[in-house]
Amino acid sequence: MWALGQAGFANLTEGLKVWLGIMLPVLGIKSLSPFAITYLDRLLLMHPNLTKGFGMIGPKDFFPLLDFAYMPNNSLTPSLQEQLCQLYPRLKVLAFGAKPDSTLHTYFPSFLSRATPSCPPEMKKELLSSLTECLTVDPLSASVWRQLYPKHLSQSSLLLEHLLSSWEQIPKKVQKSLQETIQSLKLTNQELLRKGSSNNQDVVTCDMACKGLLQQVQGPRLPWTRLLLLLLVFAVGFLCHDLRSHSSFQASLTGRLLRSSGFLPASQQACAKLYSYSLQGYSWLGETLPLWGSHLLTVVRPSLQLAWAHTNATVSFLSAHCASHLAWFGDSLTSLSQRLQIQLPDSVNQLLRYLRELPLLFHQNVLLPLWHLLLEALAWAQEHCHEACRGEVTWDCMKTQLSEAVHWTWLCLQDITVAFLDWALALISQQ
Repeated sequence: MWALGQAGFANLTEGLKVWLGIMLPVLGIKSLSPFAITYLDRLLLMHPNLTKGFGMIGPKDFFPLLDFAYMPNNSLTPSLQEQLCQLYPRLKVLAFGAKPDSTLHTYFPSFLSRATPSCPPEMKKELLSSLTECLTVDPLSASVWRQLYPKHLSQSSLLLEHLLSSWEQIPKKVQKSLQETIQSLKLTNQELLRKGSSNNQDVVTCDMACKGLLQQVQGPRLPWTRLLLLLLVFAVGFLCHDLRSHSSFQASLTGRLLRSSGFLPASQQACAKLYSYSLQGYSWLGETLPLWGSHLLTVVRPSLQLAWAHTNATVSFLSAHCASHLAWFGDSLTSLSQRLQIQLPDSVNQLLRYLRELPLLFHQNVLLPLWHLLLEALAWAQEHCHEACRGEVTWDCMKTQLSEAVHWTWLCLQDITVAFLDWALALISQQ
């Protein structure tokens, strides 16, 4: 080994050939491992320009070195393992070569398969960093990841969470390219959840990480609903404070601002036109509605009377026949209970008695009171209509009733508005 290694001191390529062919296979042997690592250290120290060694280390040779450097409890002593860890970054440069943008996707599967939740922390950190580098440098790594994703959910969950925590360090151009990959993985998650995958917890973890990454890509969303509500509360509170402090709208700051901007005269003109059109519509309704109401009442009254007669007849028929059907149902339950009395326990017999009495109770205590209540409500409505309109439906009567309803509604709206303003002012004063 010493004799063959002498050729490497003059040529990095020859030295790597000797080390990979002769010394790497014996790296786990206790008596030969110190010489192999010492030779590699001296070789890389004598050739700081690593470009001459590009293409010598491939995935087949690189990943055993990774395992020796980071896996605990291997055949190397702790001091030799630490020395190999110090050499690992230069070995990584040699392995990735001169064109990492076209070779890193070949390293991605082995990196991903090793990134398990149970791997050592230092190794996990190195694996996630290398996987991120693969996705960042080589565009083909994303397609390789999509193919491996369904069978490497636990490893992919670690990678997704690492991407989420280090998203700000990834270049913007790479973020846009990764967005398509994350959307594809999210669709795969939904499909796996529908099928009921055996690794359901890993799928849920991956799906949450994908949602977080997509939110990072889209950027933070403004809470428009809360902002609009806060703006409305602030505007109402400011208006109330302005009106209270100046005692009138004309003297208030809001009124002066609206007047100086020209908005107040325009709004007053629009309100005047709206009021004029409202008066015209009101007068048109006063002239037209009584005529149409009388005509409609003349046309509809026979149909309403006929419908009322049919309704009374239907209700009377149902009331007359319900009792017989309920009695038949009760007799059927009685005979059934007598047949099953011997076979069923006392609790079931008691339940059957309750079921037999339930329809009768429902008819007596629910249906009949509701029907009488409905008849009383209709009679009260008819009597109130006759009393209010004095037996004749006229426009003046309808106008009076409508005015009372509008006045009552307006009072309710005033109470609600005052309560809302008090709440808004209390909220603003607390802020």
